[in-house]
Order: sequence, then structure tokens, then C-alpha cells
Amino acid sequence: MALSAEQLEHMMKGAPPVGVLEQLEPGIRRILAPNPSPMTYWGTNTYVVGEGQVAVIDPGPDEPAHLQAILDGLLPGEEVSHILVTHAHLDHSPLARPLSEATGAPVLAYGDALAGRSEVMTDLVAGGLTSGGEGVDAGFRPDETLADGERIHGDGWQLDTIWTPGHFANHLCFAFADAVFTADHVMGWASSLVSPPDGDLTAFMASCRKLAARSDRIYYPGHGTPVADPAARITWLITHRLGRETQILDTLALGPGTVSSLTKAIYTDTPAALIPAARRNVFAHLIDLTTRGLTRAEPGLSEAADFSLT
Repeated sequence: MALSAEQLEHMMKGAPPVGVLEQLEPGIRRILAPNPSPMTYWGTNTYVVGEGQVAVIDPGPDEPAHLQAILDGLLPGEEVSHILVTHAHLDHSPLARPLSEATGAPVLAYGDALAGRSEVMTDLVAGGLTSGGEGVDAGFRPDETLADGERIHGDGWQLDTIWTPGHFANHLCFAFADAVFTADHVMGWASSLVSPPDGDLTAFMASCRKLAARSDRIYYPGHGTPVADPAARITWLITHRLGRETQILDTLALGPGTVSSLTKAIYTDTPAALIPAARRNVFAHLIDLTTRGLTRAEPGLSEAADFSLT
């Protein structure tokens, strides 16, 4: 879910250099943004695809130094032709507009920060549910919107879009042949945070199964190292979520509970600073379980409801 400050300090000893464009394989380069945190691991991975006329995936946070590092890292004569944003979180999308202004390249994404939101989440927002502080880029607007399964052509490269809502409603992955840029949907260092109303566990599980149906060679996530065994990682993510679901159902079998009481019973060794994120994860599961008819919420579905088994 996230790292404690102590774990982050230990992890940073093995981080790649910040602001250096490194070749990962032919046609794929990575440059690390200077935004390490317990929620972003060692920072945001910005990727450059192709050579000559290149695409930049997830420019990252609004850091002028990172913008300059991206521009300085390009080879002589190279130009940015496309700027692709996986989702509208503050560690992925804000630099897209400054990069567009510097290069003239359009910004492409599934849509704004509300695009793809489910009816259930829309109703919860209407009832007063707000974002949990994960850093939504509410002002994000792409120049061009992308649909699921769309193909983007560049100079000697192509990328296929995979709409993967769950961590965020407008979340896209991008497939480059048998390599997939998975952003925050699949990472190797932690499970993805699913925090309503921007996160949707029902959608997250469907997106996991969507990726599981593919035969990809490698994942390049938004944070951390490449995932060398995609099938195993997707299986782990699904199994991990099903395990958490079982914990919640088993706890509710002992009697009704609230989001707070269930979190306290399940997340027994989680640092206090991460408990708010844990509560959001539990609520995400309860929304999913309630919409599937496995639990009921009284007096109605909300963060303050009393939950019980049906």
C-alpha cells in the first residue's frame, strides 16, 4: 500500500539517479523525478518511447528541474511529438502542460480527473464523499482524449491504450509491443492504493483480470523497478485483494462493524501515519462487497455506515 518513512529511507539507497535519462531496452528510456515519498516510493518514473520523434509517458509532478532534465536528456535533434498521461494524480500529470508548452506536443489521456467515474462513485460524491488526500490533479485537461483499445502512432513506434480504471477512474496503461507501461495499476514494490471515490475496487479487479488475459513480457510501472513476471504479479494482486476481502467478511461474521473498527481489527501492524489510507482501502472493499450483495450498509452506503453480512 505504501512505505513508512523508515522503509523509504532504506529503499532510497538502491534508487536510480534522479534526472538522468537511462536506456532500459531499445526504444524505452526512463528518467526519475525528484519526488520520493512513502506513497511514491523513490519517485515517479517518466518514460521516453522511441527515437527521434518521441513520446513522453507521465511527465510527473510540477517540478521545473524535472522538466529541464527531460529536455536535456533527449539526444541532439530529438523532439517530443506526444505527451501521454496515465492518470490525473499530482505525481503523474501536472508537468504535462509545461512540457507541452516547451515542445508544442499535445497532451493525450483518457480524459480529465472525473472521466470514467462509475455511477456508484458519482452517487457517493453526491452524498458528500470527498477524495482522501491522495493528490488529485483536478485541473488536468488533455488536448486529445483516448479510448480503450486505441492505437497511437509515432515515428517508428506505436502504443496501444488499455483502459484500466481502479486506482483512478481515468487510468490508462500503454502497451509497446509486449511491454506495458502500467503506471499505478501494477507496481512491483506495493499493491495499488484504491481510495474511493477516485479509486474503485470493482473496476480495479476487472482491470487486473483484463491484464491477466494478455501475455505481456514485462511491465514498466509508475514507481519502482520493472516487473519481470507480469503474470505472477497480476495473480498476486488479485490474490492479495481476495485475501483482504476474506478478512473483512470473516470479521463481519463476528458481528457488524464500521470502516474504522474493521480497519483497526485488520491492519494491526500498520504505522499510524498510514491508517487513513488503510481505512480508504477497507471502504473500497465494503463498497464492492455491498454492490455485489455480500454486505449491507445501514442506513445507506457511506463511509459512516454500519456494515453487516447479508
